[in-house]
Formats: sequence, C-alpha cells, structure tokens
Amino acid sequence: MSQTHIPLEWLKMSEEVRAALVAGRPVVALESTLVAHGLPWPTNLETARASEVAVRAAGAAPATIAVLNGVPTVGLTDSQLEDLAQLPNVRKASRRDLGAAVALKQHAATTVSATMAIAHAAGLRVFATGGLGGAHRGAEPFDISADLTELARTPVLVVCAGAKSILHLPRTLEILETLGVPVVGYRTDAFPAFYVRDHTPPLPVSARVDSPEVAAALFAAHVRMGGAGAVLAQSCPADVAIPASEFDAWLLEAEREANTANVTGAKVTPFLLARLAELSNGRTLVANRALIVANAKLAAEVAVTLT
Repeated sequence: MSQTHIPLEWLKMSEEVRAALVAGRPVVALESTLVAHGLPWPTNLETARASEVAVRAAGAAPATIAVLNGVPTVGLTDSQLEDLAQLPNVRKASRRDLGAAVALKQHAATTVSATMAIAHAAGLRVFATGGLGGAHRGAEPFDISADLTELARTPVLVVCAGAKSILHLPRTLEILETLGVPVVGYRTDAFPAFYVRDHTPPLPVSARVDSPEVAAALFAAHVRMGGAGAVLAQSCPADVAIPASEFDAWLLEAEREANTANVTGAKVTPFLLARLAELSNGRTLVANRALIVANAKLAAEVAVTLT
C-alpha cells in the first residue's frame, strides 16, 4: 500500500511533505489541537517538536496539520508550529468546522476527525495522536465525538493510547464496533485508557498485534476489503502511567468543577485536561507527552512498512 500525492488547490503542503509523497516515502500526520488547546506553553511546543523528531528518527516525514489563515496546511514549519503554540483564540476545529475556518480565514487547530479528513485528502494513511475522542460520561447520551464517525468513513490508521481517560470507554468501544472500526491493541489485549494503562475491568480489543509489520498488514487488509479507518492503540509507558485510583479521584473533582462552572460542548475536554494537570501536580502532562511521542514513533514504524 503506497502513499500517493494528490494535488489539491484547497490545501497547502510543506516542501518536506510534498517531496516525500512524490518520492513515495512514508509520511505521518500529526494533529494540532494538542498544540493549541491540549497542553500548556511550553510543553505543547516541546511535545510537538519531540513528536516530529521521533517520526523522522523512525524513517518517515512528519506532517503536523492545521488551518492557517483559512488554508488547510499539511506539514507546519517550525516557526508556524511555534506561532500556533502561542497564538490566542485559535479555533478548535472538528470535521464540521473546517469549512467555516476556511471561509472565515481563521487559524484553527485540528482535532482527530479534522486531521484525518485533511490527511486523507493529501494522500496520508497513518496518523499519530494522544487519545481518541469518544462517548462522554454523564447523563447526555449524544455527547459523542466526531472522531468515531470519521473513523467509520475515512481510511486512515489512527495510532493512539486508546481514548481519553475522561470518557466512557465501554460505550466508546461499543460505538466503534457498531461502526465497523477495528480497535487493535499493540502488544496488549486490553484497550488502553490514555494516562491509565488499563481500564478496570479490562476492555478487550478486537485484535492484537505485536509488530509494526503485522499492524500494517491488518490495516491494509481492512482497507482492501472496503473498510475505512482503524485504531492502533498502545498503552501509556509504564514509568509515567497514572494509577487508576488516583486518576479517578482527580477526575471526579475536575468534573464537579466543570459542572459548577457550566462548562459545556467543545470546552469540556480542554477544561478537564487542564484541571487534571493541576490536580496531579503535572503528572498527567508528563504522561501525555510520553504517550504522544511514543505513538508518533510507532506510527512512523507502521508507515514505513505500509510504504
């Protein structure tokens, strides 16, 4: 399965990404929401740079994706990355929001769903992120991330540390099953829980692989038979993972504060992540950075095999 450069007038590519695609070399997409919304300065920039270094070290070209002045951009320069990490009022763009960001000539950081859409349009097949969005906890049954439906229609392999620990993980996995999205564990039989290595009780994945080669073969077979996206999930590195009991206590407090402050919609996840970082004295930031960089490395290894 090779990557093909598809010239599109509505998106812009960096020279590194364009040259790699034309030459048939592997490229890994990286999202920008973690830069503008998910992590504080300067951890956001440090993590984004470390992810790009990990991708290059594994033999692929990194392509951090964002919308800059209304232009979907595949492969940010280092100066663009630094600007995005510090700019105020950057839009958080899901797939739904891309048209508005373009028409209004805005800066927008792309979520998993938006990054997948742009990556696929550019001919990229592998994408690394921290954690998927999914079904939220609480009484609202339709608070479900667009990441899940994007996986059902866009043939991109998403390498992640499972879904974010703040979510309802059993419900998220049920939705992915209904949508026909394979959830593959990398060297694990259980679905990872982002900062927490394993959910309690363990949630089984639909398949397990133990090498980038087998992961690539599974995704290639899935797409060849008409499938769309797939999830390749590996656990947070053990030395920085958060014990479930500690995390659950912090999350209950953060959720209580979010309810008191009437935080809703797209603002919920950034609010909770920021409060978790404070309540954990920065331990969630350390875990987040470690898992993001580890996922970038694995994604590059799979992309090399696919290409």
